[in-house]
Amino acid sequence: MTGRTKTEVREKLKRLQAEADAGLKTSASYTLAKTVDDWAAEALDGLADKTVRSHVDPLRPVTMLIGQVPLRDLTAQDVRRTLTGWLRRGRPGLWPVHNVLVRAIRHAEANDRVGRNVASLVKPPQGKTGRPSQAMTAAEAVALLAAAKDHHRLGAYVILSLTTGIRTEEARALRWDHVDLDGDPEARSPVPPSIAVWRSVRLHGDTKTEKSRRTLALPQNAVTALREHRKWQTEARLAAGPLRQDTGLVFTRRPGSASWRYSSRPSASP
Repeated sequence: MTGRTKTEVREKLKRLQAEADAGLKTSASYTLAKTVDDWAAEALDGLADKTVRSHVDPLRPVTMLIGQVPLRDLTAQDVRRTLTGWLRRGRPGLWPVHNVLVRAIRHAEANDRVGRNVASLVKPPQGKTGRPSQAMTAAEAVALLAAAKDHHRLGAYVILSLTTGIRTEEARALRWDHVDLDGDPEARSPVPPSIAVWRSVRLHGDTKTEKSRRTLALPQNAVTALREHRKWQTEARLAAGPLRQDTGLVFTRRPGSASWRYSSRPSASP
């Protein structure tokens, strides 16, 4: 154990003893960069590579600055200075960077690599006002719905997405056997036309979360658009002759062909 003064060495010894008493497995070689790598490999295991990169990549500039600091020596001041420097450089996405840093250190904390999560003690500095919302206005949405009616290939896709809020990745995986264009209006509790959203083009065919698995009622304009789309798709398949591929998908690049490539085979049905 080394230090500039006897007092400093004594304090380090006290800290090490306290960490040992608490069952922590701290190490001078366990750096913040190693913390991030372990979090990505363990906590994000099973996610698609693209998803993992979207979490880890924002932290690269941070680990370039303080990545070699041993996690046990990292201070809230180190984190605050790094985030402030990030902001002064005009870098975007400050809050996501802080959030991912907190999660990475929390993983190390849960594995007894450190006694506390110093990143969680830091409030990110206030950045610039975000860019104005680019969401469509009601008038723009109405105009888009009107224009979509005349598009025989993308019209139903646009109308369904806009009127139900279904994600693009979910619409691309939608199958006709998950679409009910009739419902049951004569039932004691009338059942409207609907779509069962149980699949997506994500890894393994899963939806973004379990709660994303849902059944969405269809408004009449979506029902009409899907009926026209199915009619067009059937005619196009027949015209394709022996070249046709019947995948059961609602939306395809060509009649019957898939609109994407799976990384892994999805479940067949809800």
